Amino acid sequence: MLQPALRESLMTDKITTTIGSIDIKAADGSGAFKAYTVTPSVKPTGAVVVIQEIFGVNDALRATCQEIAEMGFIAIAPDLFWRQEPGVDLTDKSEAEWKRAFELMNGFDQDKGIEDLKTTLATARALPGCNGKVGTVGFCLGGRLAVMMATRSDADVNISYYGVMLDKLIPEFGNIGRKLVMHMAELDEFAPKEARDAVMAATKGNALVSSHVYPAVHHAFARVNGVHFDRRAATIANGRTAEALVEALS
Repeated sequence: MLQPALRESLMTDKITTTIGSIDIKAADGSGAFKAYTVTPSVKPTGAVVVIQEIFGVNDALRATCQEIAEMGFIAIAPDLFWRQEPGVDLTDKSEAEWKRAFELMNGFDQDKGIEDLKTTLATARALPGCNGKVGTVGFCLGGRLAVMMATRSDADVNISYYGVMLDKLIPEFGNIGRKLVMHMAELDEFAPKEARDAVMAATKGNALVSSHVYPAVHHAFARVNGVHFDRRAATIANGRTAEALVEALS
């Protein structure tokens, strides 16, 4: 796994990636937030806004950014908890970290978070080497926000991994105008079957929405080095994600 201190270019097959960060001014004028970036040597190319879990922009999310960049896309992960605590970097390995993560989630203003994501989206479109096409990929809380970006933004594609409380967003589903992919865990302890069934029923017949349920896996089955990581389910889901990104952003 990449260390945060690593700043030099890395060679992966034929794609060189460069790690960095940028400052983005919030649209409401309340300040600025940082976004972690991994830029591939392939240009021009599309960009992907990578939306954090409740653990912040941590090692797992940075590893995901690296993987996306190695596919040839610019990856940009904004620090969405900056209004509460800039630079949150937690894991799922201790009770204290879980407690802090839930405190941050409960204090998080999702509407402001969406505005920050929209600002990040616009910033990504204008990044050097970007072809103007930008999508989102989000996990857990970020999975919910990715669905909200599908209903509230002009992102070219949105991909949600085990999003939480998605049934509460059903009234917005009529606003979906671009491709949305949802990856759901059959045994997700934060998204009960009843909620999942309601979401799938609400999107049935919508050609823009693809919903996939992965059997016998728990929430965060695709979290790199996470306690519930399932390589088979993650590989299948990530393959579908790659196909959607290539189709929408190339």
